[in-house]
Amino acid sequence: MEILGIDIGASGMKGAIVDIEKGKLLTERFRIETPRPATPGAMAAVIKKIVAHFKWNGPVGCGFPTAIKNGVALTESNLHKKWVGVNAEELFENETGLPFIVANDADVAGIAEMNFGAGKGKKGFVLIITVGTGLGCGAFYNGQLIPNFELGQMYYKKYKNVEKYAANSVRKNKNMSFKKWGKRFNKFLNYVDLILCPDLFIIGGGGSKYFEEFEEYLDMKVPTIQAETLNEAGIIGAAYAAKELATEKSQ
Repeated sequence: MEILGIDIGASGMKGAIVDIEKGKLLTERFRIETPRPATPGAMAAVIKKIVAHFKWNGPVGCGFPTAIKNGVALTESNLHKKWVGVNAEELFENETGLPFIVANDADVAGIAEMNFGAGKGKKGFVLIITVGTGLGCGAFYNGQLIPNFELGQMYYKKYKNVEKYAANSVRKNKNMSFKKWGKRFNKFLNYVDLILCPDLFIIGGGGSKYFEEFEEYLDMKVPTIQAETLNEAGIIGAAYAAKELATEKSQ
């Protein structure tokens, strides 16, 4: 079964057609810069361009960088305040004429990792931390998603949220060494462990490709491993999240 998956990030919006049975991209990723300001109208226009690029006519799965409930954006996150309260599914459907499933970006990345990556077959409470512009989190208990664990939004000391302290974007913007940044990230993971006591951390997102550079600075009681689906997780998981839409259409 083939479905178009779209991964929306604070810096880029990417799409590809996915074989959701194998968890593999069937096309090259097509990427467009996230517009600034990242308003609903501007981003819907980019979604339309991505759909047109693939000449796609079918269900679309979309990962979105904020908490999503029943298709509605609950916070602005790293986008624009106009997103709060907007039904992203309806907006994108109206723009393209296609059915959409829109879910939190870390949740769909986690779906990919739990079905096709390092989380496959893992039981207990698993937290998949996506390290990028922010800090996302996909939470799973015995393989079942618990949506919208926005752990990157937790307050931390003088910071409005902890992702302003320990996201990969902070490392880049401050030109920090992996040692210095890794110690920050370690504090974040231990903070989460103190509150939630997971059985396993899986580190994903764009920053996870540097896992070997900062792994030695992680002092964790909880097993902590690198994701396997890496940058493709958002697209694969988004497409997989739209599986029910595709099944309904074929019946």
